Amino acid sequence: MSTNLSNLNRVIAAAGKRVPADLVIANGRILNVFTGGWMRGDIAVTDGMIVGIGEYEGRETVDAEGRVVVPGFIDGHVHIESTMLLPSEFAKVSLRHGVTTVVTDPHEIANVAGEDGIRYLLGDAEEVPLDLFVMLPSCVPATPTENNGANLTADKLSPFLSDPRVLGLAEVMDFPSVANASPGMLAKLDAVRSAGGHIDGHAAGIGREDLNIYRAADIRTDHEAVNAQEALDRLELGMYLMVREGTVAKDLKALLPVITERNSRRCLFVTDDVLLDDLIELGSIDHAVRLAIAEGLDPIIAVQMATLNAAECFGLRRLGAVAPGYQADFLLLDDLNDVSIHRVYKKGRCVFEQRPESESNSAPHTGSALPGPRSSHSIRLPDLNAKPVTAADLAIPLRGDSRECHIIEVVPGSLITGRSVQTVDAEDGFFAASTERDLLKMAVVERHRATGNVGAAIVQGFGLKRGAIATTVAHDSHNIVAVGVSDRDILAAIDHVVALNGGLVVIEDGELIASLPLPVAGLMSNRSYAEVYEELKILNRSLLRLGASEDFNLFLMLSFLTLTVIPELKLTDQGLFEFSSGSYIDVALA
Repeated sequence: MSTNLSNLNRVIAAAGKRVPADLVIANGRILNVFTGGWMRGDIAVTDGMIVGIGEYEGRETVDAEGRVVVPGFIDGHVHIESTMLLPSEFAKVSLRHGVTTVVTDPHEIANVAGEDGIRYLLGDAEEVPLDLFVMLPSCVPATPTENNGANLTADKLSPFLSDPRVLGLAEVMDFPSVANASPGMLAKLDAVRSAGGHIDGHAAGIGREDLNIYRAADIRTDHEAVNAQEALDRLELGMYLMVREGTVAKDLKALLPVITERNSRRCLFVTDDVLLDDLIELGSIDHAVRLAIAEGLDPIIAVQMATLNAAECFGLRRLGAVAPGYQADFLLLDDLNDVSIHRVYKKGRCVFEQRPESESNSAPHTGSALPGPRSSHSIRLPDLNAKPVTAADLAIPLRGDSRECHIIEVVPGSLITGRSVQTVDAEDGFFAASTERDLLKMAVVERHRATGNVGAAIVQGFGLKRGAIATTVAHDSHNIVAVGVSDRDILAAIDHVVALNGGLVVIEDGELIASLPLPVAGLMSNRSYAEVYEELKILNRSLLRLGASEDFNLFLMLSFLTLTVIPELKLTDQGLFEFSSGSYIDVALA
């Protein structure tokens, strides 16, 4: 008898009560995500599947003691690299928050290391105790206007489509290529459609009429709605609405007014990008559910969005419900409204249990530890033996007697930046930073192809009074990005990032005061989540020494100021980019 037939025989025998189930969860209040009602009964599990709900005997019986039972949460769109953890460590933290399945886009590591980066993440995730599905990066590079580390064409992506963990094509952010029917983009869309895969959208700043183009191209989801009207546009045109609540982009409160009992089944939660400290302290999809309930959303609808809706969106027909024939992924909650997690079960195995503070709450884990792609040379500069950047590279010349310049304005809680034109301070005909006006210098240094490119611009909103910060996490091309109050500190920050071979650094008066090495492609640590978390706390404390704003995470915000597919002004290694015109503009006005 084949393995599949043997398994089928066992689950049918257990469902029919001819043999005891492997596990029975008794005395729980089961939330039925199909009907929106409640059930009572034993949950019988065999071979990691739920085989029945009723009265069952099991080889092992767990008394739920009246707790609420809900399906395991599903994150419909996340970039694991943004946590700065490998998948094997990311899984440990996610399970603690009831997330038993994630759909990830390895867009970040692919922009640095191409196919090797995708294979690396898939390899590290092979043994993790959660389901990790991949949507293939659609835009590597994100746009043709900057330099990254790889170019993934349709022929390079297609071999991955045979992996059962690969579900389709991730956020298509190059709208012009779709609208203009670019042959390269069409080849990717066609390959995924032919394989029966799903295609995610990225419709930042795209109006309702242009959404028709996305839908005609079979792009079915979007996570870039930032207001109620944009959310309604997506729902009315037949898209799944991904409600994003991450570290920088916090769109949940703005989108909730659109969600009703009639349309909620087309809505799901995603985190997109979340830093490790937020993941540990606030949570993941559990945080979104908790916040949505607190904002007035029906708790049953919130759970549906976090479970069945996400599963159906991606065709994960065995996931998202506590019912016979579904994988035994479920949570025992002490309280539904607070989403207070008592236990997490994955394929019928308890992978996390909340215990007293004096006891360990760690989840079991069997992930591998692999060497990172290009971990030994993730930074390539023209001459590593010389200073990679000089003060001359950072200079922003003014024009004639005019001191008016374009300013990138940080918007806390959003990936979108504001823009303004302001009269700046000058020194010898060049821009001079002003901590009083919070006008600081920002720089991007190309690190993949040794071009020597350095872009410089002016940013407002970081609040630094001293020093500088720099990182190799800079969406989506992941060049070196830095911001600071003086050229001296910015140069020191860049030097230290290069010396680390990638990571995050904080500089004060030219000296390094905190750092976090990221040896895996300059994006991720190869250490435990607990170690990375401790270093992040040190980094955050050091930022306060510099007088940084506490309204947002400075490093994550900085990493998105290079993302040219989000409005409005962004900086790349080639200069200041204007989203609305799709072109580079001068910092200084004539």
